[in-house]
Amino acid sequence: MKHVLTRPLRALLICALAVLFAGTGLLFYQWRAGAFGDRLPDPEAAGQMVLAAKLLGLDDKPQALEQWRGKVLVVNFWATWCAPCREEIPGFIKFQDQYGPRGVQFVGIAIDQKERVGPYARDIGINYPVLVGGLESMDFARQVGNLRSVLPFTLVLDRNGKVVTTEIGVLKLGKLESLLKPLL
Repeated sequence: MKHVLTRPLRALLICALAVLFAGTGLLFYQWRAGAFGDRLPDPEAAGQMVLAAKLLGLDDKPQALEQWRGKVLVVNFWATWCAPCREEIPGFIKFQDQYGPRGVQFVGIAIDQKERVGPYARDIGINYPVLVGGLESMDFARQVGNLRSVLPFTLVLDRNGKVVTTEIGVLKLGKLESLLKPLL
């Protein structure tokens, strides 16, 4: 027995398949964009999490990010093995000199081993606090907005401790300057 689809039935079947595939594609896109449970945290809550963090400095003493409350805070998650991270650090050094006197504080959180971070920081002349978080700090970075868990990852907090932006990848100096100037 031969089944023949009528023209209207065939058109209906094609439309149903198109809707099914489009819906599946939309769900996949939303999943990849982090729409299911991986939402960016509220900027004020994320800022409070950042300021509540305590990590070891290169001198092995705990450092609370709370100590920089009231400043425009640029927090950069990086690693010595991350080429894009190494690319942006000289700009951060320059901007710490330029904007530090105006209330901007850069802080580096190294997702790395202290034995590598200390010599690297000295060799290139990092002039801002460097804290060592190790690999467990990637979870912290994710909680404050790094949903892709990649490096470099930078947050900028205003003087009230609210996250005003998060940046994944190299933060170009022109963009950083345009973010900082209104916060001064």
